[in-house]
Amino acid sequence: MTIRKILTEPNKLLRQISESVEKVGVEEKKLMSDMLDTMYDAPGIGLAAIQIGVPKRIIVMDISKDENKKEPRYFINPVIKIKNEEKSIYEEGCLSVPDQFAEIERPNSCEVEYLDYDGKKQLLKAEGLLATCIQHEIDHLEGVLFIDYLSKLKKSMIIKKLSKVNREIL
Repeated sequence: MTIRKILTEPNKLLRQISESVEKVGVEEKKLMSDMLDTMYDAPGIGLAAIQIGVPKRIIVMDISKDENKKEPRYFINPVIKIKNEEKSIYEEGCLSVPDQFAEIERPNSCEVEYLDYDGKKQLLKAEGLLATCIQHEIDHLEGVLFIDYLSKLKKSMIIKKLSKVNREIL
């Protein structure tokens, strides 16, 4: 398919709330294929449609470690139904916040309701890295980045760095 440009912070579009998908059709499936190609090329383990400038509630993910055995997952209109009280900390990064990483605390498991690639309703009980990744990507659909969980100082330092890099590229 097509590898798309990933938007990087600071970018107003990344702060936009994504819209629900009415039906999973040909256009949405092409978008998901493009998103997967873009994510693998980056390389990353998750990508929300808004990260390539499309404000739709669509996420693709692949947390498999094996390069030869890809296990893509598709989440359309995902909603977290239950979050565990117990927390875990993962070092998170983001394709829209390149080369920046921080330890973020999130619920260690959650239940997510969503439509799959074929538009069928699913319920997933996610734990560990999968739960963290889903919560991270769903945040994107709400216009939230992982750096929003950091102190004001850390966040502003990261945004300054990214702004400088963006200016150098232009």
